[in-house]
Amino acid sequence: MRIDHHLTPSDFATPGEADATPMEYDYLDTPIGPLLLVADDHGLRHVDFPRADQGDRIRRHWHRGRRRLGAAIEQLEAYFAGRLHAFDVVLAARGTGFRRTVWNELARIPYGETISYGELARRIGDPAASRAVGAANGANPLPIIVPCHRVIGANGKLTGFGGGLPIKQWLLEHERRHAPRPALALAP
Repeated sequence: MRIDHHLTPSDFATPGEADATPMEYDYLDTPIGPLLLVADDHGLRHVDFPRADQGDRIRRHWHRGRRRLGAAIEQLEAYFAGRLHAFDVVLAARGTGFRRTVWNELARIPYGETISYGELARRIGDPAASRAVGAANGANPLPIIVPCHRVIGANGKLTGFGGGLPIKQWLLEHERRHAPRPALALAP
């Protein structure tokens, strides 16, 4: 199992790349509610949290099925069971260069740990970009897999999250419960 999945520019599609490809979707029942998953031949495009309008988000040209979603479903199930700490599914999120830079850095936040928006901005080399980083974090189409829930306020408090703060709290507590623990060593 890979503990630290680093994304590369090829992990994300560029805007407009997927417009002509058939999209496949399905729901995955999870402890936080049903997740809407969307993929095409390029990779996983969206993970959407449970919401009243979730069904309205499905486009006419999408088809229900799991052929393209198998790896994502398997890995999400293992994540929610506490057995998977890093994802390695093929990702095909669309976003600007700046957003992809932020999403890349999100993927480097270790399982079970959190950082602030300011720290995330520093890590991408633009310490004054906390608000822009927050906006890119909020635009992440692959939450959980690209772990935007691991970003919190500078004061340590939970801040906005597309799935809602109770789900963010649940995800962080789940990871803390299942994070690998360092082996104990006896003093010489």
